[in-house]
Amino acid sequence: MSLTNLAGRAAWVFPEDDYDIDLIVGVRNIKITDVAELASLAMADYTPDFAAGVQRGDVLIGGHNFGYGHPHYPAMRAMRHLGIAAVIAESFSPGFFRGETSMGFPLITCPGIRDAVSRGDPVEVDWETSLVHLPARGLALPLQPFSASERGMLEAGGLIPYLQQRQVAA
Repeated sequence: MSLTNLAGRAAWVFPEDDYDIDLIVGVRNIKITDVAELASLAMADYTPDFAAGVQRGDVLIGGHNFGYGHPHYPAMRAMRHLGIAAVIAESFSPGFFRGETSMGFPLITCPGIRDAVSRGDPVEVDWETSLVHLPARGLALPLQPFSASERGMLEAGGLIPYLQQRQVAA
């Protein structure tokens, strides 16, 4: 199996570095287990209509060390529920990167992305060429390729299916 290229819009561009992922749903809400309720709260502290405007395939754009803090899962569960297909950032907090990759969710490191894109811009990720295309800007930025195990987890849909595939193949 191979990764499907991504095409969507920049649903949000986080201007700050060291962004704490819990702020997406609000720290006060991270114990909510209902994913639909979490999704309705996504980014509400920034803009109340965020959840209504997200389209399936949209991406989030982040700065350096995106996902800083405790790698709690509610915020990204909410984003996946809304249809967010990936996060593209300058760099990621290691714990956040490992956790989301093991869930089969693509976190794409792409230096220069934050300054090159605005909210609402179309964004395309081409896995074969390892490029992030910004058609409205006429730009293509190189993404940092995944390691073999990271790519394997993304292609399999997460760590457990990846390990199951490896076990069968052995």
